[in-house]
Amino acid sequence: MNQVSVDSTSKSVIYKRMRRSIIMGQRESAERLNIEEIAHEYNTSVTPVRDALQMLSHEGLVVIKPRSGYFVATITLKQLRDLLDIRRILELAAVERAAPRITPEQIQELQTAHAGYTGDDDESYDRYTDENRNFHHLLAKASGNNELGELVGKLHDQLARFMVMRRAGKTMEVTHKRIVDALIAHDTETARLALLEDIDRAHEAILDNIMEEDSESWHL
Repeated sequence: MNQVSVDSTSKSVIYKRMRRSIIMGQRESAERLNIEEIAHEYNTSVTPVRDALQMLSHEGLVVIKPRSGYFVATITLKQLRDLLDIRRILELAAVERAAPRITPEQIQELQTAHAGYTGDDDESYDRYTDENRNFHHLLAKASGNNELGELVGKLHDQLARFMVMRRAGKTMEVTHKRIVDALIAHDTETARLALLEDIDRAHEAILDNIMEEDSESWHL
């Protein structure tokens, strides 16, 4: 019973730390993830390591190859551009549906999605990335279409290690506040334009960063 409890805790710890290392670029694209080495690092059995990597595979951050093992997911430039394009299409559709119908409770959730700027360290940016994902997921759910919300959430999981490239820790809350203010007024067009500006700036920063600095490390 104690071993089950320990492994359960270890799974959560391993998942969070492995996820952060991938998102922050500390593990290279296509890098093989050795289960035994990770288990030794965390002083646990291989079971919670496999569970954690399985969770990361659901987010598109890890790829499981039969008879080969676990690897940090790779992505081509075409695939990344396609994902960013899908994100724009889905989120603009979501905000157009959300603006007329969003409730005070949903507004409050969006207003409390961020815990504030705490610096430019990896731990803070790991949190900012999660908060950004949560904000856009909640916004999509406010459309009234739960499946749309889930799709947007999964897209942000796949894009997490690229979204962090924007380094928008200081500006994220301000940008999101413009969207929320428009939603409070049920102003569909202003909300759409505020969201479009947020999306386009993020996408431009991601692609500029990759083309200038990280094209080799991301295998694009």
